[in-house]
Amino acid sequence: MRVLVILLSITLITISCKQSLKNDNFSNELNIREAKNFAKHDWQMDSIYNRLNLEDTANDLNWKAAISPHDNYRFAGQLYHESLKGINAPTIILIGVAHRARNFNLQDKLIFGTFTEWESPYGGIKVSSLNKEIISHLPKDNFVVHDSMQLIEHSLEAIIPWLHKKNRNAEIVPILVPYMDYATIDSLSNNLAEVVGNIIDEKNWEYGKDVAVVISNDAVHYGDLEWGDSKNMAPMGTDSLGTEKARAMDLKIIAECLSGPVSDDKIKNFTEYTVQKEDYKEYKWVWCGRYSVPFGLSFANNLNLLQNKENLEGTFLGYQTSIDHPLIEVEDLGMEVTALSTNRHWVAYTSIIYQ
Repeated sequence: MRVLVILLSITLITISCKQSLKNDNFSNELNIREAKNFAKHDWQMDSIYNRLNLEDTANDLNWKAAISPHDNYRFAGQLYHESLKGINAPTIILIGVAHRARNFNLQDKLIFGTFTEWESPYGGIKVSSLNKEIISHLPKDNFVVHDSMQLIEHSLEAIIPWLHKKNRNAEIVPILVPYMDYATIDSLSNNLAEVVGNIIDEKNWEYGKDVAVVISNDAVHYGDLEWGDSKNMAPMGTDSLGTEKARAMDLKIIAECLSGPVSDDKIKNFTEYTVQKEDYKEYKWVWCGRYSVPFGLSFANNLNLLQNKENLEGTFLGYQTSIDHPLIEVEDLGMEVTALSTNRHWVAYTSIIYQ
């Protein structure tokens, strides 16, 4: 009996170690992150393009960074295309939201994964070797490797089909940004920029041409109906006047913080608009990207300062909400719509690019 108990204990320890290795370390085995909520088939993307009258045309743009939506294509399809049409670099560092970071008590550190490929309508998009290189050079207290968080997060999955459709050879580096205060954003973004800058120099790459940054974000979430456990998210009311005031607030934030020359002051100002001063885990103005946007923009700008000795320049391309323009059908394509689109429940989106 004693021998049996010992053998059972050894077996359990071995299994536990194997699970830990699988979750936290890289191997040479194929590890595919399955698509869950967005397009899985090329015909779905073809239909989306047709319904929005979109077309990918060859261009010589080399945008260094962009802010893109991540909501349902029914609501935001036009702005996905607008945001990403000038991202032509073959290696794209994706900066995403960690909507459910609280599930895993994740905060104050970047979230990487061990996936070798993300499922896409075009056969799977590869995770760049840059992913491992960055992890091996970043300070260990700056990040965690957490496949479970990357698996349940939709903010990067939404963008991948658009990037992969126009460049079947594209590769990605997926990074999620959970709760973090401005000081942490500033520190970690500097560290990541230094690491990526050194790799760019070693590879003789050019920022914008060989590597670019895409930041995932949905703007204000507004209304007083069906927001789960959240409180009333309509401080300005839900009539037409309140809706217009909320839109105006978004556009003010975009103009003051995200457009024109990028600066630390503007990035910090963005965090002061969107998170509570007393508790950075609590929203003040509800943007999904209240952490991904300031981190991603700070990282992208610091990288440009290292590579080109100048700040990036932001160009505002567009703003929409889920209630201010004609919506396309997507449910017949097998893409579920779960959110309302009324004055009492709507989401906003913006397209901003940086050169």
